[in-house]
Amino acid sequence: MSQQRHGSTPGGTGDVPAFPDLPEATIARLPEYLRALHSLGEGGADTISSEGLAAAAGVNSAKLRKDLSHLGSYGTRGVGYDVALLIEQIEYVLGLDQRRAVCLVGVGNLGHALAGYDGFASRGFKIVALFDADEAKIGERIHGLVVRHIDELRQVAVEECIAIGVIATPAGAAQAVADELVAAGVTSILNFAPCVLSVPANVDVRKVDLAIELQILSFHEHRKASLTALPGGRSAAGAGNQEAVGS
Repeated sequence: MSQQRHGSTPGGTGDVPAFPDLPEATIARLPEYLRALHSLGEGGADTISSEGLAAAAGVNSAKLRKDLSHLGSYGTRGVGYDVALLIEQIEYVLGLDQRRAVCLVGVGNLGHALAGYDGFASRGFKIVALFDADEAKIGERIHGLVVRHIDELRQVAVEECIAIGVIATPAGAAQAVADELVAAGVTSILNFAPCVLSVPANVDVRKVDLAIELQILSFHEHRKASLTALPGGRSAAGAGNQEAVGS
């Protein structure tokens, strides 16, 4: 079957629904496909097989083909996927065909690092404002942005059309910050604070907890050590060809 263009991308004529209702697991994998595709494109590849793209993204090819079929993209038999077109399709579905304004609340060590991360701009996001409640940090300039007081959040959110708020505060302050973001009309939050936020049903929250990720890896280290300790247990190297954890 030939690769189809998503029905609602500019110039698209396919008969795919205007916006696909994607499973959460598929949504989580699309950024990995996009990263791999950009890398392939930068390397000069015009087309890529499902097996090649799956290997670059760290998933199995059957899962990848099913994910991309939700976008109306099936590749071309014997050729594979058009790299540029597939990038266009995935960026459209992820909403990356428009730049998203982001604010960052909490400019401690983590906040400083996030504010200076070049990867946001290259992937369609621009940090437009920094906030903190610590008077000693107000007015500080970080990567070209001046830290504002959290009390200015609502006004700035309107002026800058902020779409996403990033919380990089201690856990004890995170809920109050989330409340401020919601009151400012921000409906998407990325939370780096080690706590669970209570937000209205129309607000989407993604939680990033590095300690939890390390604990999960610790489990796998423990499991591998337990297997090798058993009589006839396999070595850790024997599991080297498994799909990456979490993918």
